[in-house]
Amino acid sequence: MSEPFSVRITVRGYETDVQGHVNQSVYINYAEHARWSLLQAAGISQAGLIGKGVGPVALETTVRYKRELLAGDEVDVTCVFEWGGGKTFRIQQTIRKTDGTVAAELTAVGGLLDLKERRMVANPQDYFKELASVPGLFGL
Repeated sequence: MSEPFSVRITVRGYETDVQGHVNQSVYINYAEHARWSLLQAAGISQAGLIGKGVGPVALETTVRYKRELLAGDEVDVTCVFEWGGGKTFRIQQTIRKTDGTVAAELTAVGGLLDLKERRMVANPQDYFKELASVPGLFGL
């Protein structure tokens, strides 16, 4: 895939703090929204995941704040999955203003939880590949 998956979001006034810029926790909400949008675009629903007996879990998130966002700003939030061996995967995300200014960079580590056993499943990419109608959005 040449371009990462991306979703556009408009900053809402209620997401800002007393300084007038986006509250730090909202950046994580934007990233989460982009991840779920990618799953939906790839053809994976929450019901489909539950039907397979798995659910995505966040294990770690690192946010690097670069520039402030203000109410009314439009941003594009990218999402790229990186697969390795084992039970986890990485997600690289950038929140970028429409003028190209990078507002934040996020790196997350996630996995898929077996909902019955309450343990991480091995090779989560196999589940994504099986469930997705467009696995290429995950780089699979």
